[in-house]
Amino acid sequence: MFKTRLASGIILVILAVLVIVAGGTVLFFASLVLSLIAAGEFFLAVKVRDKGAFGPMDLAAYIGIVIYYVGIYFTPMYYWLMYIVADFMIIAFVFVITYPRYSAYQMLGAFAGIIYTGVLFSCVYLTRCLSHGWLVVWLIILASWGSDTFAYCVGMLFGKHKMAPILSPKKSVEGAVGGVAGAAFLGFLYALIFKGPLLTYTIICAGGAFIAMFGDLTASGIKRSMGIKDYGTLIPGHGGILDRFDSVIFTAPVIYFMASFFIGI
Repeated sequence: MFKTRLASGIILVILAVLVIVAGGTVLFFASLVLSLIAAGEFFLAVKVRDKGAFGPMDLAAYIGIVIYYVGIYFTPMYYWLMYIVADFMIIAFVFVITYPRYSAYQMLGAFAGIIYTGVLFSCVYLTRCLSHGWLVVWLIILASWGSDTFAYCVGMLFGKHKMAPILSPKKSVEGAVGGVAGAAFLGFLYALIFKGPLLTYTIICAGGAFIAMFGDLTASGIKRSMGIKDYGTLIPGHGGILDRFDSVIFTAPVIYFMASFFIGI
């Protein structure tokens, strides 16, 4: 299992690097595809659709994600709210015309899936589109996956106080501190190497790492609430897209907005 997890993890990192370096249309379509796959995993988890069967509600949500992506690709970013409102209207329309096929929880779950797997994940692409995006976008990886590595190592060596004993028994306060500190160090080191603003990159990575922990815990909480172990089986040894990118999904929008504020669009 460890060898499988390591091998698939290495392949995943290589693919992520190639796609992010390419940027532009390549990153756009990669983000869209990953969002749709993650949405499928989420809809299965929260019972918006049954396994192996598609219905009007989840199909409407998939269409909503595509509409949002097409919108941010062809129009200025300040129209983003219009696409989200349109997506909610589509979900509400399907809820009404198919009533009582879907419960209110399923309607809200479908819309939540659009935001969670579509809007938040798209911030990887949006960060890459910033004026210094080719440099800033890597802070998402450093803050999410980098902090996870530091948190694991520090937690294994020094972890004594449980951070969320019921939700995630293996995570410790010491590991969390180590993850944030480690990400801040990576941001500082990255700025030194690529001659970026030292304090800004350090703060951005630390903030992203802090949020990344809650992204991971949120995904774990949803799985525990719904009684599932993994969201999917697409990535050997890791689970589904949501299992591997749960922290990235939360980190990407935070770093996008922090970079826009501190560095400028």
